[in-house]
Amino acid sequence: MTPSLPQRTLARLVLVRPGEGAVLFFSTAYFFLLLFGYYLLRPMREAFGIARGADKLPWLMTGTMAVMFLANPAFSALVARFPRRRSIPMAYRFCGATLGVFYLLFRFLPGHGGAGLGYAFYVWLSVFNLFAVSVFWAFMADGLDEDQGKRLFGFIAMGGTLGAIAGASATAALTARHVDAGTLLLVTILCLELAIRCVRTLATRFGMGAEAGASREPGPGLFQGLRLLAGSPYLALIGLYILLYTITSTFLYMQQGQIVARAFTGAAARTAAFARLDVWVNVLTLFTQVFLSSRLIKAAGMRVVLCIMPVLSLAGFGALWALPTFGTLALFQVLRRGLHYAVDRPAREVLYIPLGPGEKYKAKPFIDTFIYRAGDLLGTWTPALMAAASLPLGGAALAVSGAWLWGGVALGGLGRRIGFRDRP
Repeated sequence: MTPSLPQRTLARLVLVRPGEGAVLFFSTAYFFLLLFGYYLLRPMREAFGIARGADKLPWLMTGTMAVMFLANPAFSALVARFPRRRSIPMAYRFCGATLGVFYLLFRFLPGHGGAGLGYAFYVWLSVFNLFAVSVFWAFMADGLDEDQGKRLFGFIAMGGTLGAIAGASATAALTARHVDAGTLLLVTILCLELAIRCVRTLATRFGMGAEAGASREPGPGLFQGLRLLAGSPYLALIGLYILLYTITSTFLYMQQGQIVARAFTGAAARTAAFARLDVWVNVLTLFTQVFLSSRLIKAAGMRVVLCIMPVLSLAGFGALWALPTFGTLALFQVLRRGLHYAVDRPAREVLYIPLGPGEKYKAKPFIDTFIYRAGDLLGTWTPALMAAASLPLGGAALAVSGAWLWGGVALGGLGRRIGFRDRP
């Protein structure tokens, strides 16, 4: 049968094969809903973070790290007790219920809860974002094989990009019309419910059982993820790669808070500036995901792709050290985050496909949350220590970027030695 025009158009954009269309659609919709809901709230979080000065960010990062330390064992217990098609919806429903509590507090407390409630929301959303996205990619790595991951992950990530663009644009528009934060919280709760529908549909198509004890479920133990990480050089290198990425991201994030605080006055102006940055980032990401991501991952190989971001960071931190203006920041931030979401993140998630369910649902969330936030913590306090020692932060950023480049080369090499196919 001759393919229809939509099928031919889709085949030009993504390397999809017959029978994969429904999985591609629901996977893309699932990620769209998660990122749409998050990006509705992200600019509000950023404004809360610097409401009483950017110097509070290190303490907020420290608080986030502490909450993450408690959240990891709780999530491990959940996935050990229930099968994936039940534990994932339960985790998202808990997040939705927590958002409902924030809605009531913002609405009914005097002064909308003040800075204290804003800081609590900052920490909660930072935890939610990492867990929600980590679980999504673990689910994708569990349901698709290596070849499918290389072909489809870039396009699936585009769903998140579209959701981020729509969410950031909606926040900027609604903020300008003085829509209260409660409305954004309620819309995000709805997004989580719709995402749960996608999870259940995909679980059926992936053949994941509905009963506890089904085959290929994560094993028991609250700290199994940590044990798996300690016993695997491959997972340890993935953790190191993400740690170094996060440290450099936090260096840039801290500089962003300081530069935006200097360049813009008032919460509304700063929220709008953060939202515009998000829109620019996601427009670049969308273009790259549609036309380049999957083809680049398959053609260049994992080792080359894993080195793109460290090389860009070496150049970007050098430029920002020489010219610390909002224009320099915006250019570097847009390029870095755009390429991360479009190329680096999908390629990094492919690395988990050959691994077992314990590595995907326990070691991976531990890496994506606790180790990620450990990088935040190191990146947050390093500027203060460098300033106290009268040392330039730019030098530390370049050194960490260089170590990150080494990590990308080493990870790509180890992946090939353990049997991961670097190229088709």
